[in-house]
Amino acid sequence: MANDLDDPDYAAFAWARFRWLLKIMGGVSIVAALVALGGIWWWIGSMNWIIAAATLGGVGGSVMLGGVLMALVFLSNGSGHDAAVDSFNAERDPGRDPRE
Repeated sequence: MANDLDDPDYAAFAWARFRWLLKIMGGVSIVAALVALGGIWWWIGSMNWIIAAATLGGVGGSVMLGGVLMALVFLSNGSGHDAAVDSFNAERDPGRDPRE
């Protein structure tokens, strides 16, 4: 079985998909931050710029962090890193059930 980690075309595809997911999640995080800011403005009225900046940074940053972590999970699986670790563990412990 060929190792996907050694194939530059496959790695380029995985990284392109990672960047695509980051662009999508960047847009989602901006929308989520603006919706949160609009909700706070509707609920309490005008606000200090520090509250607005903290809301934008906190909500946008949290959504973006979640998106980055999920994209890294997909990158790890799509680039073959998960399979490489699983085969490494199977070689070290041949009696182990790979589903554990």
